[in-house]
Amino acid sequence: MRSFFLYLFLIISLFVQGQNLYIKTYGNEKNKPVIFIHGGPSGNATLFEGTTAQNLANQGFYVIAYDRRGEGRSTDSNATFTYEEAIQDLNSIYSKYHLKKAVLLSHSFGGLVATLYANKYPQKISALILAGALFSQQETYNHILSSIKKIHDGDSKTLNKIAYIEKLDKNSAGYRKHCFDLASDENYFKMPNPTKASKKLYANYEASEFYKTNIRNKNAPLLFYQNEKQNNIDSRPLLKKIKAEGVPILAIYGKDDGIFSSAQIQSIKDIAGVNHFAFLDNCSHYLFVDQQKEFLSNIKKWLK
Repeated sequence: MRSFFLYLFLIISLFVQGQNLYIKTYGNEKNKPVIFIHGGPSGNATLFEGTTAQNLANQGFYVIAYDRRGEGRSTDSNATFTYEEAIQDLNSIYSKYHLKKAVLLSHSFGGLVATLYANKYPQKISALILAGALFSQQETYNHILSSIKKIHDGDSKTLNKIAYIEKLDKNSAGYRKHCFDLASDENYFKMPNPTKASKKLYANYEASEFYKTNIRNKNAPLLFYQNEKQNNIDSRPLLKKIKAEGVPILAIYGKDDGIFSSAQIQSIKDIAGVNHFAFLDNCSHYLFVDQQKEFLSNIKKWLK
């Protein structure tokens, strides 16, 4: 009897957690499920939904997009902003849609969430896709700062700014923010030569309801770095372990994504394997928009 009430409590807990999540599905529920995990902290799935979710579903997948608790459209004043909370919310999605296994399609910071989840529940993962996903945070920060130093050699204003950042606590939200702000100022997140197709996708997104609901909780990164002890991690050892347990690791990155060094890209290629790695030309961080045709083609090839 006691075990029954514990089970009931867990089910109710998942429902209570899950009801605050923004979740939207695309495609036929009988198809292979793919859960998109957005970047952040302070992100959302609006760009993916407004440009790519339906097109991916059209390839024969059941696509589930959601915003993490306390981020985007999943407003929750009681959100704790921890990996464990994100993991439990993913469990609630599995429960809600009766999923035994799913593909985790992770972007940017979402790659860390997906990797930690796959490490804890490898039996629930049919494949883990790293799409411009973070995997070695400090190496990314180091690369951003060192590469911008080279670009602005002799520019005392920028060099002084970098010197200030380098003195900050590397496990702080401020350090992370300053690094990514610098990267953004250098257009590290933008494709160098926008194509007709990418321009149309971005324009359609900006004219859509998704753009109007591009809600971002500016306090999310600060709260995450306050509440989460694992706030500057290298997930590559976990990725190797996950792969050894039989979960395919699939990696797709843009050649012009300025936040990753060539050494980082080689390391993730080595983990995924040459047949499970794609490196897209004229493509930066938002690769599912920058080079959507190639992005979808690779995913279909890998998963079908």
